[in-house]
Amino acid sequence: MLLGDLGQQFDLQEQKEQIRDLRDQVRAESSRATASVEMRLDVLERNCDEMKLYLASLVRYLISKRALDPQEFETLVDEIDAEDGSSDGRFRGGVV
Repeated sequence: MLLGDLGQQFDLQEQKEQIRDLRDQVRAESSRATASVEMRLDVLERNCDEMKLYLASLVRYLISKRALDPQEFETLVDEIDAEDGSSDGRFRGGVV
């Protein structure tokens, strides 16, 4: 009986170690996946910021050259925003 209990204790200890190892693996994989997602989000955010910079520069340039009326441009932006069915500051339609 004593040997049976001892064998069970060894089995339980081995299972606990396997569970701990699996937990560590899952945590490590999750950590890598999170880092990858964060890196991709950083790239997207930088790209978005750069596009906003160029757009703001272009609009301001066109306004300064009087090639674009700010009120007409704002009206056009609002109309295009509504084209996709929702005036939410986003646009999912085609450019042309």
